[in-house]
Amino acid sequence: MGKQEISYKLEHFEGPLDLLLHLIDKNKVNIYDIPVAEITSQYLDYVNHMDREDLNLVSDFLVMAATLIDIKSRMLLPKEEEGEEDEEDPRAELVLRLLEYKKYKYIAQELAELEDQAGIHFYKASTVPPEVAKYEPPVDLDKLLNGLTLARLQAIFDQVMKRREDKVDRVRSSFGTIKREPVSLEMKIGSVMAYARKYRKFSFRQILEEGADRLDVVVTFLAVLELMKIGKIYLVQEHSFDDMQMETLEEEGAEEELHLEGLEDTYGE
Repeated sequence: MGKQEISYKLEHFEGPLDLLLHLIDKNKVNIYDIPVAEITSQYLDYVNHMDREDLNLVSDFLVMAATLIDIKSRMLLPKEEEGEEDEEDPRAELVLRLLEYKKYKYIAQELAELEDQAGIHFYKASTVPPEVAKYEPPVDLDKLLNGLTLARLQAIFDQVMKRREDKVDRVRSSFGTIKREPVSLEMKIGSVMAYARKYRKFSFRQILEEGADRLDVVVTFLAVLELMKIGKIYLVQEHSFDDMQMETLEEEGAEEELHLEGLEDTYGE
């Protein structure tokens, strides 16, 4: 076949492999049996017509040109022994690179078609009123307190009290006690809820004040139970004797009024 005039432009090809695939398709040859001499001749003819201003782009094509010339020269060399039919084809590595490039090129084309098809779809914006979208079903106390038995609460309480006792200085604790003001359950609920609104997620130990005595621990514990009962906080304990982890169920910034009717409000003397 005679030398063909190059009639295509550089911008039609994304790189040397793209050009090689074009030449293989144009000449209608088998990609597994590339006529290297003919393809190399056409490839070099194209390279000679390239614009040499973009050296980074031209260098890629020149590297492939050198590769083709090397393959061509190795195919022209005679075999050392006539029986060496299992010698690797010099074109094998190039064929693998072309097949891989062709695969990803087809995948890119399919993705581009999917993008074009997606462009003709229209989606209706949501018309649900904000009040309806923010609606949350009432708190299910049975589900909220699932697995929280009296025995488990007693075990948690005993554990907390033991930790408090372990921190007691036996010497200083014998110096005497100072009576404190009665502890208000309603005030304690308010302080726990204020803590929950500030930190959102916390543990039972974190809400205990430094140096809190037995009465304060008990009232804090009761405050937590009341807040769980009215659906303000959620409590979970993954394993026995673990600290109780809590999270407020109230939306951030809401600070709704607490309904605490019927509490036995004051403890201690």
